[in-house]
Amino acid sequence: MLIQIPNVLTQEEVAQARKELDATSWVDGKVTAGFQSAQVKQNMQLPESNPVGIELGRKIVYALHRNPLFFAAALPAKIFPPLFNRYDGGHSFGNHVDNAVRRVTATGEQIRTDLSMTLFLSSPEEYDGGELIIDDTYGSHSVKLPAGHMVLYPSTSLHRVTPVTRGSRVSSFFWLQSMIRSDAQRSLLLNLDLAIQKVGTDLPNHASLVDLTGVYHNLLREWVEV
Repeated sequence: MLIQIPNVLTQEEVAQARKELDATSWVDGKVTAGFQSAQVKQNMQLPESNPVGIELGRKIVYALHRNPLFFAAALPAKIFPPLFNRYDGGHSFGNHVDNAVRRVTATGEQIRTDLSMTLFLSSPEEYDGGELIIDDTYGSHSVKLPAGHMVLYPSTSLHRVTPVTRGSRVSSFFWLQSMIRSDAQRSLLLNLDLAIQKVGTDLPNHASLVDLTGVYHNLLREWVEV
């Protein structure tokens, strides 16, 4: 399941984030790469302890908590504190799969990475290249979204970032552990949730709404891990 979440941040919030990020210090992005990923990773990154990144990450998580599409698609249990990276001057990230478990440095908490997220903080017009390519059973999907928009996809996916040949691609990237481990089950629940919402809009007094909502919650109760 690959889902685009539009307008996670407003344009004003993006502009303020970029102003703060452009004024702080970056390090080699290999600091958070596993052994295999480090061989193909070329970018810059904010250290996890950077106060600018910590505060911006809190704002992003707060924005996600008020986004109904994000909650319906992800059913989040734990969210890894957002990190920030920057690609320019030919930077790229070759084919890799994200680590299955991430440890939050500040707390030691372990998070299983069910879903990966990229929140774009540069508009597509600001840079050439830099597409996020995600491979799944349906083929390769190229993602390059407007600033403030986010893509959500299974962390099991093989993915890469193509070389940035002009400008800078700035984004936030992070992971979450879902209450529903299975991507197939999450997809079914999201489709059912969206169908219930559509019926509620088209036929707000239809008796089946209660039955369908009951099916949704009983499936969630059957599959959820908390």
